[in-house]
Amino acid sequence: MTSRVVHTGDGLAFLAAATPFPRDHAIITSLPDHSEVPELGFDGWRRWFVDTVALCCRALADDAVAIFYQTDVKHDGRWVDKGHLVQCGADAAGSHPLWHKVVCRVPPGVTTFGRPAYAHMIALSRTLRLAPGQSSPDVLPALGEMTWSRAMGMAACEAAVAFLIAATPCRTVVDPFCGQGSALVAANAHGLDAIGVELSRRRAARARRAGGRPGVD
Repeated sequence: MTSRVVHTGDGLAFLAAATPFPRDHAIITSLPDHSEVPELGFDGWRRWFVDTVALCCRALADDAVAIFYQTDVKHDGRWVDKGHLVQCGADAAGSHPLWHKVVCRVPPGVTTFGRPAYAHMIALSRTLRLAPGQSSPDVLPALGEMTWSRAMGMAACEAAVAFLIAATPCRTVVDPFCGQGSALVAANAHGLDAIGVELSRRRAARARRAGGRPGVD
């Protein structure tokens, strides 16, 4: 029987208190947009984003994996490339990409406004290397069901969890910004334990119940 624990609180404080994680822990997460932390300002959010990616990478064992699912934004007439920000955080932590996938949010050829038609999904590690035979599709044609507007689609979650099972010793998935728990549900569905952290009490409660099963605080 797999476990799911969802803490109501700040993900950064949790990472600072709980790390270093054991070797069989991995992170799957999606960091908040600048609109969710307006008190930082746009430039402050960019710095916070890079620092948080680095903190997630450093929280893990050298050969463990952090996977980030991020959708770019268009702000003040500019395109904000979160894939670039993830790479900056990885560089700061001494980590490197194992793969960088594109997840289609809408069918190709559709014009979108505010957010691009695709999302990045990037796997990072400090020392793990992948052989060519461990490759998997670089483009996911659909992100899958979403539990809310900012959720990581279930197809993307499934792909991330499947990689962890196939290529790492992961037994527990940690999402320090878990929202309503999509990554936690996918982890449990594939026999992995899950730990989530969510600042919103309402979303944390939903993450505990997600997938038709109770979780604990």
